[in-house]
Amino acid sequence: MSQPNILIIEDHKDLATTIGEYLEHSNFSVDYAMDGLTGLHLAVTNIYDAIILDVMLPGIDGFAVCEKVRNDAKSDIPILMLTARDQLKDKLEGFKNGADDYLVKPFNPDELVARLTALIKRYKGELNKNTLIIGDLSYDPVTSKVHRQGQLLKVSPTGLQILKILMRKSPEVISKDKLCKELWGDLTPESDVLRSHLYILRKTIDKPFNKQLLHTVPAVGIKLENI
Repeated sequence: MSQPNILIIEDHKDLATTIGEYLEHSNFSVDYAMDGLTGLHLAVTNIYDAIILDVMLPGIDGFAVCEKVRNDAKSDIPILMLTARDQLKDKLEGFKNGADDYLVKPFNPDELVARLTALIKRYKGELNKNTLIIGDLSYDPVTSKVHRQGQLLKVSPTGLQILKILMRKSPEVISKDKLCKELWGDLTPESDVLRSHLYILRKTIDKPFNKQLLHTVPAVGIKLENI
């Protein structure tokens, strides 16, 4: 992996400097922002491999920055959030707004580097060549585990088959007839069966999150794409 470029959005100057120096020593290049608005501006105008984002920031907080990066800028750059508050609701709020990972202060800098490296490799598709990745959705066919934004999703066996087909073909649009053929061969069930499975799959992988990945193309078919 070439030298990754990291944006640190942290208002505590000493901590930001310490993190930056450690990352530079670990072969990362680093930019800084001391408040939410400046950080958001840098995040959407420059190219980074990952963002380290503090929750408590002047101007706008880290949750708002994260949400705007995801929804307004339509960016899927890896975001690792930092907070001094070790509360489940804060973690859930971060993931809800699009964070990929979370570290609670104080933390070991080696763990920060390890988490950043894993996020960047996963984002670039280098973590596991067997793992299928579309945006922040990943599916490991070996373990049958599906994750989105760090959350393990419960997907039915048929849903897993549909997901595997769509992820491997992405961004190709798959007709419902072809999808049925892939799933059931010549023993194609009623159309309502596929419709029900797609409804449940969409409810599982899309509804809890702020970006849709499963798309219906009218009169054509279904596709899974990070757009």
